[in-house]
Amino acid sequence: MGAPFTDDAVEAIKRHMNDDHAADSLIIVRGLGGRPAATTAVTSDVDGEAIEFTIDGGERVRVPWGETLTERAQVRMAVVRLYRDACQALGVPAREEH
Repeated sequence: MGAPFTDDAVEAIKRHMNDDHAADSLIIVRGLGGRPAATTAVTSDVDGEAIEFTIDGGERVRVPWGETLTERAQVRMAVVRLYRDACQALGVPAREEH
């Protein structure tokens, strides 16, 4: 699988994550990406299997969705699920409104 989204869709998702959810990306990287000491996380790619972040200026970390996504509309709920799972893994409260 790998690339169910158009290049424009990937760019829009990355822009939205980086502009509106940078703190959430860092929580995901820390809680589910195996990088608890990360200080920055920029969404660098999205495909049907995972979301990828560039952390601390260079290292790339892929965090699997947990299922294969086939439509852009699935991305939002998948990110929310990752965020909530990461909060739980880190022992921090998740925001109610995401």
